[in-house]
Amino acid sequence: MPTSVLDASALMAFIHGEDGKAAVAAALAGRSAISVANWAEVLSKVAERGGDPVALELDYRERGFIGRALAIEGMTEADCVQVGRLRPLTIRQGLSLADRACLALAARLGVPALTTDRSWAEVDAPAEVQLIR
Repeated sequence: MPTSVLDASALMAFIHGEDGKAAVAAALAGRSAISVANWAEVLSKVAERGGDPVALELDYRERGFIGRALAIEGMTEADCVQVGRLRPLTIRQGLSLADRACLALAARLGVPALTTDRSWAEVDAPAEVQLIR
């Protein structure tokens, strides 16, 4: 069972060795989850920065990172309803669909959502939000 859910920004901080990497590493040591929407965002950002998303995913799968330290979780119908409910509550802070998917997954699993996005602290979220930096 995951002990936290990672936002794309948190996993990107880990991948690129940015501030907050240690917090994400600790979360991954205890097993974390990421929604498919956030995983797609991570792979998109890797490609945007000139990296190869296929190579990253293959590397993470071959090393057992995906499946052991990080579970990629699909969205349930209930998650989709939660994402919709969160839209009017988070529009002022500019949370994306993937951001809301992260919060919905964290709420479903009953674990904190880790992010670098400070605007999440202003949201009356259905899950605990932990800023990693």
